[in-house]
Amino acid sequence: MMTGIKKIVVPVRGDGKGDNVLRHAAVLAHRFDAHIDVTHVRAGAEDMIPFGVAVPEILKRQILESAHSQADVQEQKLKDELHALASELILMETDAPDGSAATVCFTEESGRQVDMISNLGRLADLIVVPQPDQKARLGANTLRAAIFNSGRPVMMCPDKPAPATIGCRIAIGWNGSIEASRAMRMSMPLIRTADNVFILTTGENGVQRADAPDLQRLLNMHSVASEIVQIENRGVVGERLLEAAGSGDADLLVMGAYHEGYTRQGLFGGNAQSVVDKAQIPVIMAH
Repeated sequence: MMTGIKKIVVPVRGDGKGDNVLRHAAVLAHRFDAHIDVTHVRAGAEDMIPFGVAVPEILKRQILESAHSQADVQEQKLKDELHALASELILMETDAPDGSAATVCFTEESGRQVDMISNLGRLADLIVVPQPDQKARLGANTLRAAIFNSGRPVMMCPDKPAPATIGCRIAIGWNGSIEASRAMRMSMPLIRTADNVFILTTGENGVQRADAPDLQRLLNMHSVASEIVQIENRGVVGERLLEAAGSGDADLLVMGAYHEGYTRQGLFGGNAQSVVDKAQIPVIMAH
């Protein structure tokens, strides 16, 4: 369980979504005096070489030189954007944060983004990523790697302006599962300081699972008052979850996430994907 949010990892890749994700991360950085590590993963130039195709050496050199040049331009553009946005968001730039103020730095890594998230994300208190773009087919692998390979909580940011607050009114999707429990425990720094906490449940957790009143009693021992909200177990229950969070004016949803291999046992009957697709507020997920 996290005792505080002090390091936030924000992976970016020049797809135009980095600014919005950083704005979301900044809301939490100011709340917890946290450091944001904006990490750009530079694709290896060798990845530009067609696989399994014989390429003349001179053409290979041209491809590699062009790839290096394009990567340099993209990296500098991202750095320039970060400097401007950091100033706007009142984030102090530093490579040696001490946890006394909201800070940020830009890190450059080479390789595949999913590998970086899996490795560097393990030393983060929170990984912040954009909501996948279904039409452009972007972001799904990033979200999947962050949730299932890092062992850390992941906040997915909707493609809309960052709210003034994140985690002041928290909805917890609860079905008594291990995944839901991990998401809740990893989000305790936010839950403890929330103004309102809602436990959203269908009330059908199964014989061997902790029910919503059990969770409410645990939160009470942490001096967290909460309200149990019953949602209907009908249709796409993930949509009922989002509706209930919206009705409570929640600014954050906390929920467990299941691996694709467990879709039939997913959150409230396998509806986590509908939350990923349709969420209009930040969502913290853990596996």
